[in-house]
Amino acid sequence: MPTYDYQCDANGRVVEVSHKMSEQVSTWGELCERAGIPAGKTPASAPVHKLITGGAVISGGNLGSTERPCDYGTPCGGCACNPE
Repeated sequence: MPTYDYQCDANGRVVEVSHKMSEQVSTWGELCERAGIPAGKTPASAPVHKLITGGAVISGGNLGSTERPCDYGTPCGGCACNPE
């Protein structure tokens, strides 16, 4: 299941949680419940928003791409163009 980082608008905290892509988290209370952490003094109704992070980057290799990292200047080490 993918992980997502959410930031609370009221307290500035960033919390990572896992959930289905089709699900959304919109309040601090929902976020705390999913993460298994106490809400503390922050109201459960405080809004949160999903951050755009690099934590769940999908690489070309996962998509069946025939492009190689070395096609873009990234050393590949071990592919047919640069055997080690």
